[in-house]
Amino acid sequence: MPTENHLSTKIDENVPTAARMYDHYLGGKDNYAADRAACEELDKVVPSTRRLALNNRRFLQRAVRVIAEEYGIRQFLDHGSGLPTQDNVHQVAQRIAPDTHVVYVDNDPMVLVHGRALLQQDDRTTVIHADMRRTDEILAHPDTRRLIDFSQPVAVLFNSVFHCIPDGDTDGPLAVVERVRSRLAPGSIMLMCQLVSEDAEVRDFVTNFMEQATQGHWGRVRQEKDVHQWFEGLEILEPGLVEVSTWRPDTEVAPRQLTHEWVEFGGLGLVR
Repeated sequence: MPTENHLSTKIDENVPTAARMYDHYLGGKDNYAADRAACEELDKVVPSTRRLALNNRRFLQRAVRVIAEEYGIRQFLDHGSGLPTQDNVHQVAQRIAPDTHVVYVDNDPMVLVHGRALLQQDDRTTVIHADMRRTDEILAHPDTRRLIDFSQPVAVLFNSVFHCIPDGDTDGPLAVVERVRSRLAPGSIMLMCQLVSEDAEVRDFVTNFMEQATQGHWGRVRQEKDVHQWFEGLEILEPGLVEVSTWRPDTEVAPRQLTHEWVEFGGLGLVR
């Protein structure tokens, strides 16, 4: 597994990345023809993906607002943060509490370039170029140590990223969750969700397609039962683990995920 010092800083516009494909689905401009072509192929089998991406982004914004307003957390560690878009984590949280500190983590070099350019004037927020599985490396990074006090509650975000890493005893999602959770103070919150499907054909198609398209930078589409396992030992906050467009919607007429060949599934867990 590459360390931060050995992660590639080269941007290859011919190989799609999950971050740039997500950016395209959100209507962003920081993507290439290869990313858009991969999205078009994906849409042939899972046509609800654009709506899914938009609903996931809205879920993240609602959840950050709840964490900041209702739980008073002023530190966020966002794994697999993706390319900057509108209403990023630091913007949502800092509207509520301007002194909030945010550390973004991503292994895509394009995220590093665009993120650091965006945050040049904000000394409370930074971007780290690292593999989300490298917990010790991330927590020991000078920027993390500067901005995050782990003796106090922290909001740790794994928003729609675990499908990007495969299973494994030491670096699969469950191992990463347990490693991070063991370092968190009581009162911390973990946000976790991922792409799931109860249709084996959909799971296999998307997993194989993304594995080939991204040249190995992918894990797999999972099932709801896998996500439930990550929350063991946490107090799951209301309304529980759900398809994320139904997680505390702002209004009764908020956009919902209407097609279900695959969904974004998860929620928030409190560390006691």
